Amino acid sequence: MAGTITTLGNSHAPRISNVTQESRPVRWLLISLAIAFLFLFLALPLAAVFSEAFSRGWQVYWQALQEPDAWAAIRLTLIAAGIAVPLNVIFGVAAAWAITKFSFRGKQFLITLIDLPFAVSPVIAGLTYVLLYGSHGPLWSWLSEHDIKIIFATPGIVMATIFVTFPFIARELIPLMEEQGTSHEEAALTLGASGWQTFRRITLPAIKWGLLYGIILCNARAMGEFGAVSVVSGHIRGQTNTLPLHIEIAYNEYHFAAAFACASLLALLALATLFVKSLLEWKERHERFLASQAARKEP
Repeated sequence: MAGTITTLGNSHAPRISNVTQESRPVRWLLISLAIAFLFLFLALPLAAVFSEAFSRGWQVYWQALQEPDAWAAIRLTLIAAGIAVPLNVIFGVAAAWAITKFSFRGKQFLITLIDLPFAVSPVIAGLTYVLLYGSHGPLWSWLSEHDIKIIFATPGIVMATIFVTFPFIARELIPLMEEQGTSHEEAALTLGASGWQTFRRITLPAIKWGLLYGIILCNARAMGEFGAVSVVSGHIRGQTNTLPLHIEIAYNEYHFAAAFACASLLALLALATLFVKSLLEWKERHERFLASQAARKEP
């Protein structure tokens, strides 16, 4: 596909075709459009956030991050992500294993349910939790009798975060595990390995890079989620405000230094996520290169 066409019907060597090769001006135009798009919609907004965050100096920036409400928002964001990501790892691996390694009724329905958070607005998801666990919901009387508070509390924020993030790991693993097939697992089971041994020694090493990608994307979405969390949080200062919600409140109250300082922190987390993802991709390519070189040296 790289601009070459093999001549059919004779023994001539493949020749280069100009059918799929664009002219130099067209290539430069496409590259310029891509760079301009990235600059206008990615680089420029990020630069504006950091510029505004540090416009009043490091002292004001640091004070904005040291506010009790800001620390509470950061802590709650880390708690929500710290609970949601491990649970999504368990669900994602189990769902991908079931879908790719077994045949059962309802498999397509399970795949559809996994994709549901991609189709449903996060605000609708948060509203659903309010209708189910709120004061007018069918479970409210039982929850109030047992002194369990979900809406306008940390459990509701964690549940909303889990809902909007659980497709990431499963969707990262399903295509990878389908491509790998089941031959290695079947061979291990034939040799007497248990199901757990097969997973730990055969499946897990083969999916480790896809699993790490899914964890990174899931964590990034969990920390930056706004819509669903906003509905179930109640915006209680110092208690149910995550970092994105704290940024919105600070901006609406004209505390621009605090808003942009916290926004820059989220931006740094996003950039760190991209850096780690790029590093993992490089390591994966390097491992594949070493494996291919070792395979070539084998007789």
